[in-house]
Amino acid sequence: MRDSLVKAAFQLFLDRGFEQTTIDDIVALAGVGRRSFFRYFPSKEDVVFPDHEGCLVEMTEYLRDAPADGDPVQQVCEAARLVLRMYAADPLFSVQRYRLTREVPGLRAHELSVVWRYELALAEHLRERGAGRADGALRADVVAAAVVAAHNHALRTWLRADGEGDVQAAMNEALGYVARAFSDTAEPRDASADAGGAASVSGGGVRGENPDEEVVVLLARKGTPLWRVVRDVEDALGGS
Repeated sequence: MRDSLVKAAFQLFLDRGFEQTTIDDIVALAGVGRRSFFRYFPSKEDVVFPDHEGCLVEMTEYLRDAPADGDPVQQVCEAARLVLRMYAADPLFSVQRYRLTREVPGLRAHELSVVWRYELALAEHLRERGAGRADGALRADVVAAAVVAAHNHALRTWLRADGEGDVQAAMNEALGYVARAFSDTAEPRDASADAGGAASVSGGGVRGENPDEEVVVLLARKGTPLWRVVRDVEDALGGS
């Protein structure tokens, strides 16, 4: 019955528009009563996102059961993949929903509230696992926001392309970027990188062909986050 309601609702949304479709229209097409609709969905907006509640429960359970000795950043990245799996399971429905939410401001606001709940679940896990860190609360919020932003970037790029392309590869790249920036198990950097950023720069710089021209050479270990490299370049140029 739940699936029938979702199918009927989207058929009407696509044919008539979201605002022009009523709950009475949906239940009539599905062949059920209004009481049956509200048994599954609190509102018309909720029928557009029928799978998010279950996915949020699955994510919460996954994080709860994650090994205590694991890397929390890697764990929240893996938890975000559960959301991708939900979208990728039915590309046509996901693309239709994406288009619908772009057209209806109220649905966009509803979607943002759902995304916020995912982010809160990720941040709570990071906060619990980082309770012993002085920056635990700040780090939890920053990393959770970064994971959601990376996930949404890859997912929405795929949806804008009508579900074409390798979304798994795009997600690996996006979440890998976050993991390299924040993970405690990322490739270790040398002492100079930890102390001053991505690299060290000699005080006098390097002279080019023009003796009055000073060239700054910056060395970065492979895998260094781009934001760190940019920061150190700016610092070096600003101090030259």
